[in-house]
Amino acid sequence: MSTTLAYETEDDRWTAVQARDAAADGRFVYAVRTTGVYCQPSSTARLPKRENVEFFDSAEAAEAAGYRGSRRAHGDQTRAAAERAALVARACRMIEASETPPPLDDLAVEMGMSPFHFHRLFKAETGLTPKAYSSAYRARKLREELSSPRASITDAIYGAGFNSNSRFYEASEQLLGMRARDYRAGGAGAVIRFAVGQCALGAILVAQSQRGICAILLGDDPDGLVRELQDQFPKAEIIGCDGEFEQLIAQVVGFVETPSIGLNLPLDVQGTAFQERVWRALREIPPGTTASYAEIADRIGSPKAVRAVAQACATNHIAVAIPCHRVVRRDGELAGYRWGVDRKRELLRREAQG
Repeated sequence: MSTTLAYETEDDRWTAVQARDAAADGRFVYAVRTTGVYCQPSSTARLPKRENVEFFDSAEAAEAAGYRGSRRAHGDQTRAAAERAALVARACRMIEASETPPPLDDLAVEMGMSPFHFHRLFKAETGLTPKAYSSAYRARKLREELSSPRASITDAIYGAGFNSNSRFYEASEQLLGMRARDYRAGGAGAVIRFAVGQCALGAILVAQSQRGICAILLGDDPDGLVRELQDQFPKAEIIGCDGEFEQLIAQVVGFVETPSIGLNLPLDVQGTAFQERVWRALREIPPGTTASYAEIADRIGSPKAVRAVAQACATNHIAVAIPCHRVVRRDGELAGYRWGVDRKRELLRREAQG
């Protein structure tokens, strides 16, 4: 196959993105639907989910489709920056290839840096500490291993880099949000109660697990919201609830209609360490006010992780209660919103009225 055809198929292009293949730069770009950003294949940004990725033959084609270029691609073109990015990418591959999470000191030695400087560089480039990156990767790997019908749960535990069952079970609830056996069964054993209602923003679905509110979804199609919930846990016991539960959805709808009444609900929040830091910061933004993505990055101690903050906002499944609608661009303009910019604008308008 000639080099001009090396990245013709989407499978080939996705493989290049996963490998951060610099040879593919200039052949195509990939865009991420949840962030509205496109990148070169060798980008050191955290890998998006495959279903959120769209490929284009050129940056011009991506921009014509409404995507904007990565700030890192436009603003970090120096040789030193490229070397930093390559070093961190190599560290990420080392973490991912290790059977067990490599110690910080070992990573730093391999990169030819002191542990302090390597830790700071890694966090500045990825928005995560090496330990948090390792945990997030192991969580993803564990989900992949558990999704394979050929591997036992024990095989999945060791395949994901846990060197003992006891260490895994200490962390499994946090990584998966449920027992490994239940996750493997697609949520079998988990009970999720939900109700769908209407509010000023359209259809709204509120779902609750044993641990708390696990989803608040907004949209135009109530059936579509139910399907979205079912897709998350295809084998969970999902129960459309009675009048008692509908009082809960009435509380959420009341908050949407009149934000000044406040909302205090137990939440079942599951994300990476970085996502949870962002989501906590979002809940600290007072109603009626906004913060920029850069301000949130500063508040969580990762000032260079603006793009990662935007991605964490885009992956939030709990609308309103985790108020990602209060995050705007640095110039005050509204950026993307998982449930539509018009809904974001209306939520902010209602909060501004007090």
